[in-house]
Amino acid sequence: MAIDKAKVAIGFVAAGAVTLTFGLISAFTGPAMMRYQVGKNTMIDPKNDMSYTMWKDLPVPFFMSVYFFNVLNPEEVLKGEKPMVEQRGPYVYRKRCQKENITFHPNYTVSYREYRTYYFEPSMSVGNESDLVTVPNMLVLSAAVMMENLPYALRLLISATFKTFKEGPFLTKTVGELMWGYDSKLVDFLNQYLPGMLPSSGKFGLFAEFNNSNTGLFTINTGKDDIRKVHRVDSWNGLTQLSYWRTPQCNMINGTAGQMWPPFMTKESTLPFYSPDACRSLELVYQRTGEMLGIPLYRFVAPRTMFANGSQYEPNQGFCPCRQSGLLNVSSCRHNSPVFISHPHFFNADPVLQDYVLGLNPTEEEHGLFIDIHPLTGVPLNVSIRLQLNLYIKSVSGITETGKISEVVMPLLWFEESGYIDGPVLNTFRTNLVVLPTVMEYMQYLLIALGLVTVVVASVVHHKVKRSSNPVEVFSVTENPGASAHGQVKGTHGYDTREKSLSAAEK
Repeated sequence: MAIDKAKVAIGFVAAGAVTLTFGLISAFTGPAMMRYQVGKNTMIDPKNDMSYTMWKDLPVPFFMSVYFFNVLNPEEVLKGEKPMVEQRGPYVYRKRCQKENITFHPNYTVSYREYRTYYFEPSMSVGNESDLVTVPNMLVLSAAVMMENLPYALRLLISATFKTFKEGPFLTKTVGELMWGYDSKLVDFLNQYLPGMLPSSGKFGLFAEFNNSNTGLFTINTGKDDIRKVHRVDSWNGLTQLSYWRTPQCNMINGTAGQMWPPFMTKESTLPFYSPDACRSLELVYQRTGEMLGIPLYRFVAPRTMFANGSQYEPNQGFCPCRQSGLLNVSSCRHNSPVFISHPHFFNADPVLQDYVLGLNPTEEEHGLFIDIHPLTGVPLNVSIRLQLNLYIKSVSGITETGKISEVVMPLLWFEESGYIDGPVLNTFRTNLVVLPTVMEYMQYLLIALGLVTVVVASVVHHKVKRSSNPVEVFSVTENPGASAHGQVKGTHGYDTREKSLSAAEK
């Protein structure tokens, strides 16, 4: 049975048209479908296994690296000379975070407490927790600044108390003791007779409040009603604003809890988040694009205005009283202790701060903080938050322990909290949220191209088949009486019609 080529060609034209139409529909509806799927998979919902697990238990490894500033010349500092410090570390701790008491509310929010526990990692550390470090004695030097306006007689009494408990201006302790607490008879005395004066009732340590603790009761948006609000803080410990600072703007609780952000970011987006440890909201800004194992990312960094003082950046007036630019005064949320937060080694701070202390060398690569975000989903791929803890010290008359110490913001330590997606979590993330959307995008263009090629080729074939099945010969014969029997007449197709001309002449 003969194949009807014309009908086959028409069939291919129809198939190509369908393919082209499907491709065009996919091109127009594909982005909307992708946004729908991303929104569905990034909202906080127990039905979304991958995203909910990432939010709830942070399956990626997180580490805190601590660097101490070992004071090399404590005796000279008491005589008024510049402090000379030596960086020691890192002392690395694996950080485990787990959300508990998770409660969903009808207004599309969820409440939880996140508990954190730290485990020392000797293999990743330079040294051990038994290493000795010399640092300013916060109990003595911070108390001296806090009480400098008290009557002179009372200051003498405080100084005598320090001597009674053998507390000097500097102390040498192990890393473990400085981190998680050490026994002090002065601390025991204060807790017994002046309860509430110190931040903790047990041992005194720089991170004693951090280990086996929670960051407070967060209530955040799930994104079910509006994906643009997912992860944003609704309240913290029942508060929608703080009371630490001097202006309503500075007391605002903005952004997320600092672990994930809403999807569909652009280069104009920022990363606002509330940090209970910094007692304020912070905001990072876009720096550049990048890539991590084939996954596109946006890098966000701290702007120079983050810790600028009020004279250089008007909105920061509410965080004052201020000192040099580059310092955040957190005394209002740290029991009025003269504690300041900055970038490590006073990076992005007033250069005079570096001049007051010998041994500092700030660089953006080592001391700048950043977060790498997958812009489509708002999921962090690589995080490095670096902050420095400083103590404002000075000589206070009546408190002889302070000697002739020059007025200086003294760095105690700096730490880096870092983590990145890796292993099975990275592979699942890349497959579901990068590879599949990319395949879908290329498929729609492939369908459009395939449909166009099929329609064009099938149309050409159909045209040729139709012409070959219905030939039409049109000739133009011009009689020439003077022509011989061997005259030639050319047809419209230009081939020899000699025999036809002879037959017509004979007739």
